[in-house]
Amino acid sequence: MPEPQSPRPDDNGGAIAATGAGGAMDLATSEGGTLEQRQGEPDGGPDGGPGDGSEGRPGGESTGRPRSLRSDAWRDLRRNPVFVLSALVIVFLVIISIRPSLIAGGNPLSCDLARAQDGSRPGHPFGFNGQGCDVYTRTVHGARTSVVVGVLASLGVAVVGSVLGGLAGFFGGFWDAILSRITDIFFGIPVVLGGLVLLSVVTSSTVWPVIGFMVLLGWPQISRIARGSVITVKQNDFVQAARALGASSPRMMLRHILPNAIAPVIVVATIALGTFIALEATLSYLGVGLKPPTVSWGIDISDASPYIRNSPHMLLWPAGALAITVLAFIMLGDAVRDALDPKLR
Repeated sequence: MPEPQSPRPDDNGGAIAATGAGGAMDLATSEGGTLEQRQGEPDGGPDGGPGDGSEGRPGGESTGRPRSLRSDAWRDLRRNPVFVLSALVIVFLVIISIRPSLIAGGNPLSCDLARAQDGSRPGHPFGFNGQGCDVYTRTVHGARTSVVVGVLASLGVAVVGSVLGGLAGFFGGFWDAILSRITDIFFGIPVVLGGLVLLSVVTSSTVWPVIGFMVLLGWPQISRIARGSVITVKQNDFVQAARALGASSPRMMLRHILPNAIAPVIVVATIALGTFIALEATLSYLGVGLKPPTVSWGIDISDASPYIRNSPHMLLWPAGALAITVLAFIMLGDAVRDALDPKLR
């Protein structure tokens, strides 16, 4: 088959282009010039300049600049309604934790026994508890305790577990074996039973003993995840290349391994945050967690449980706030996991 030839000018200023059957076809001057321009500049844009890499993409999205996993994850999160809804709930909880007086101006410790177990009335939409305290005010102020305990416990677990698991996965050998056996021991301790034993001897009413207990029994899960992630990342070619070029162990850990192995830890820590909030409420309900005068959803649920038949409002409002908070953090963690896991794309 004869090859197509480039158009040649004719006597009238037009152009003649060869057809596939060996014939010729007359083109106008503008058409011939356009054909020559496209043949001479295959990568050019519509105005003759360099292309922007947006051809062939829906909506003209540019592909000239490569996107990172972080930017792709943020783009997916913004389009995920589950993430948006859970993030709005968490932002609201953080705001009322910092400034509960924005929506509840009363004192959560101000009680009037004459109003004990009363229902809703103007200015007190959630009614009163068994001591005559405003349930709405205590529910709002209880968010601060739950958020503080959940955030600090998650941060402590993430730091301790990441450091121990990362070092064990990077160096391996003897230290890896020792950490694995210690982790197995901690995994064998029931969380609630351990809380009953360890916190029953604590007389402090602050949140620090509860946070310390959660970090003590919560780091093994993060440690195992960090260890497995580091073992996977350190086998990649870029880590082996850095090692061959003489990079030190701290540099490889901080510059090459940590940024690529931290995503699973973030996901698990986010989901565990909701679990820690529920655990704090459970321990407070059992009487070994936070203690009065600290305002906590767990304490309010424990105080309201004997009156659930006659005054269910005392239990439903703090329990509902606890359920919404835990669900919001778990949904947020699931959305972050879906965005950061390349296998789910």
